[in-house]
Amino acid sequence: MPLRADTPPATAEVRRFTPLQRWIHRTTAALMGLCVLTAACLYIPQLAELVGRRALVVTLHQWSGLALPVPALAGLASRAFRADLGRLNRFGPHDRTWLRAALHRDKRQASRPAAKFNAGQKLYAAWIAGATLVMLATGLMMWFTHLTPLLWRTSATFVHDWLALTIGIVLAGHIGMALADPEARRGMRTGSVSREWAEREHRLWRP
Repeated sequence: MPLRADTPPATAEVRRFTPLQRWIHRTTAALMGLCVLTAACLYIPQLAELVGRRALVVTLHQWSGLALPVPALAGLASRAFRADLGRLNRFGPHDRTWLRAALHRDKRQASRPAAKFNAGQKLYAAWIAGATLVMLATGLMMWFTHLTPLLWRTSATFVHDWLALTIGIVLAGHIGMALADPEARRGMRTGSVSREWAEREHRLWRP
């Protein structure tokens, strides 16, 4: 039997994230945004005067920070999420090539090989995970003042404040990178990306 001429081509889209993975990202982003916003209201006098209700702002900041790791911990029940954590935690020779190209501002796609996640995304994920744990630990020292000596609390306050400023700067960079790539945003919004984008930006990824 001859093949039909109108046989449909391979799908033009590939699945990048599951609904649970997108929920984890959105929930974590919302909690992180609340932490940053309430921190700004606590430390910037003009915002503090504008918002008022300092006790409520402190409570929101404390509980959103405490809940920040919860979505990722809940996501460990998902095999797809655990697989992506493994990918983010593994660096290969192609990642070193990607970083060298980024440092030399070489924007050619051939110079930036990437699997499902590129080296920049892996570094960001590792840094933000570590920073979140440090912020949680120092925040608990500042919250439960009777559990640690004064010197520890003073050091925790110093680390917490300056790391918060660094997180704000890194998050701004992360959002800026996302705004510059509509297809990547669509992948996080809908779960799917175009095959052409996947082959161009993540040519070592085999969905």
